[in-house]
Amino acid sequence: MEKDILPCLAASYGDIHERVITCGDPKRAEKIAQKLENVKCVAKNREFWTYNGEYKGTKITVSSHGVGAGGSAILFESLVRAGAKAIIRVGTCGGMQDHIDAGSIVIATGACREEGVTDKILPISYPAIAHRDIVNALESSAKDLGIKTNTGIILTQALFYPGLIESTVKTYMKAGVIAMENEAAALLVIASLANIKAGVILAADAKAFELVGVSGYKPDKEAVHKAVEDEIDIALNALTKIYID
Repeated sequence: MEKDILPCLAASYGDIHERVITCGDPKRAEKIAQKLENVKCVAKNREFWTYNGEYKGTKITVSSHGVGAGGSAILFESLVRAGAKAIIRVGTCGGMQDHIDAGSIVIATGACREEGVTDKILPISYPAIAHRDIVNALESSAKDLGIKTNTGIILTQALFYPGLIESTVKTYMKAGVIAMENEAAALLVIASLANIKAGVILAADAKAFELVGVSGYKPDKEAVHKAVEDEIDIALNALTKIYID
C-alpha cells in the first residue's frame, strides 16, 4: 500500500524519528546532519531538507523550514503528523536587550505571537510556551558544555526588514523581551496543540534592525559562527536528555 506523502516535508509517517532538530537554512540542516552517524537523506523538497541519523546512540531527524512562519508552520505540522514527539528549533535572532549582542545564545521560555500565522489557528490570547522539559534540557546541556546562555521571552515577528508602520519591537524591549526572530511562535503553538514537546535556542547575530537601523546591522561573523556551532551542540545534547512517553 502506498504511503501518504506529507506536503513540504515530502515524507510520510514513520519516515522521521521522534526527536527532531529544525532550522531555517537547508545548508545548515545538511551541516547539522554531518554531526550525526549513519546519516540518510530522507527528502529534499524546496527549502525543506530532511535527514535521519544518530547522535550518541539517539535517533535524531534534522529538517529545514526556510524563512518565515507561513512555510515553517506547514513543516512543523507535517513533522507532528509524521511522528515527531520532541522538536528543537535552532536559528539566529536579533538582540533586544543590552546584554544580547552578536554571539549571545538565547533559550526561549516563550514567544510573543506576531508572526501572522497562529492567530489564524486560535485566539491570540493562547500563549506560545516552550515545554519546560526542553528548556531544562537545553540549560542543562549548555552547563555540561560550559557554554553561557540567556533564558527569557522572545518575539516572533512576521517582518524581517522594518516597514513604514512602526513595529512593536521597542515596546517589547521595554517589557524585557530579549530577542526577535521569525518562526518560533508557530512551532510552540503547533507543538502545544499536538501535546508534544518543543523549544527554541537561538544565536544572536546582531541587534534587531528596529533598534540600530538596517545600516547598523554589523554582525561579528566569527562570534556568530561560534555561537551557531555551540547552539547546535547544545540542542543535540539536549535531545538525548529528553524523555518521551
